[in-house]
Amino acid sequence: MAIKRGEIYFVNLNPVKGREQAGHRPVLVLSVDAINKLPLVITVVVGTKGENISRDYQTNVRVSPDESGLPQETVFLCFQVRSLDAKRFAGKPAGKLTGETLKKVEDSVRYCLGL
Repeated sequence: MAIKRGEIYFVNLNPVKGREQAGHRPVLVLSVDAINKLPLVITVVVGTKGENISRDYQTNVRVSPDESGLPQETVFLCFQVRSLDAKRFAGKPAGKLTGETLKKVEDSVRYCLGL
C-alpha cells in the first residue's frame, strides 16, 4: 500500500500519554511521498470531530466533509504532529486534502513549529 501526502486515514493512536489525542481518529499525512515510500515512519496531523472544538484557533484547521471526503466536519489539530509506523495504516484512505485546504494545514503547522 502506498501512503501519499494529503491522504486521510483512520488509525488507532493508542497507547498515548497525557494530553495526546487517543483512540481511533482521522490523521492527515504530511510527510512527502519520497519518505512515505521508505521503511521509515509517516508524519501526520491528528484530527477530531468538528463538534468537539467550539472555537477556531490559528493552531487548528476546520475542514468540511466536501473538502475532505470524510463523513463529518473535522478539525485538524496542527499542534498534534505525530510520526507513526506504517503498520497503523490499514486499508484505503478515508479522504484527501488538496490545494488551498492542504496549504492551510501546512501554514498552521509552520506556525505551531515556528518555521
